[in-house]
Amino acid sequence: GIRLGPKENLNIPVLFMPDAIKMYEAKVVIHVMRENGENWPYEDSAELNKDLRSNVTVAENGEIQGILWIYPVHGIPEAPLQKLRPAVVCCQARQRVEQRVEVLLTGIVPAATAVPAARSSAMVNINASANIQKVEVTDGFSATVEFLYELQYQSNEIKSQLDSLVGIHLVQREWDTESRIVTLVFDIVFAPNKPMRNKATLVVQCATGGVWKFPVLFIAMEPEVDDVINIEAVGLNKESTVDIKLTSQTR
Repeated sequence: GIRLGPKENLNIPVLFMPDAIKMYEAKVVIHVMRENGENWPYEDSAELNKDLRSNVTVAENGEIQGILWIYPVHGIPEAPLQKLRPAVVCCQARQRVEQRVEVLLTGIVPAATAVPAARSSAMVNINASANIQKVEVTDGFSATVEFLYELQYQSNEIKSQLDSLVGIHLVQREWDTESRIVTLVFDIVFAPNKPMRNKATLVVQCATGGVWKFPVLFIAMEPEVDDVINIEAVGLNKESTVDIKLTSQTR
């Protein structure tokens, strides 16, 4: 019963209040009819294709009585943010450090088709273009639980700086079916080329719904001194020189 004039906008609020960490799906259906109750004439109503029939309501005389707009809605709950201390990955510039980071994913709802199984397995697929890695975890269930994870940065500039300096890989996982807690252990490699201090967020998303975020702090300290140059004076008001050889490490 909402009247909408020509060129007028209508805001439709959608409220999402999940009670579990799983995917929720719904559809927002908008049904539009003429205010005067008349239909839209359509000569070839019998020839309406299947896709068009799902988006209109047809009257007995073959005219179009209403038009439907259908918008699918996917509700993906995000785990409550906790005041976690960031995992600090610290390294001296021009050095390399490899560090393990463990995260806990709570409240995971297994798929309805999951049944007890005797084997456990894990598989990691790396999508280099998107910097997203997919993890399939099976432990106590025959149905796999898939995850996507990636490192997100505060800006595109920081991302461009750290993408080539940071690597992350899954090295261990554990699935507790009773507590519904998945433990993922990541191996983070940090090889900075200059001093820096940047924040990042490790984002893990479950295929059945749910997003978890964990803070990570990357710190690169001042590099070691390459060498010490000693210049010995030959006398007052006289110049002393020393030769320095610099070698380029790239082409």
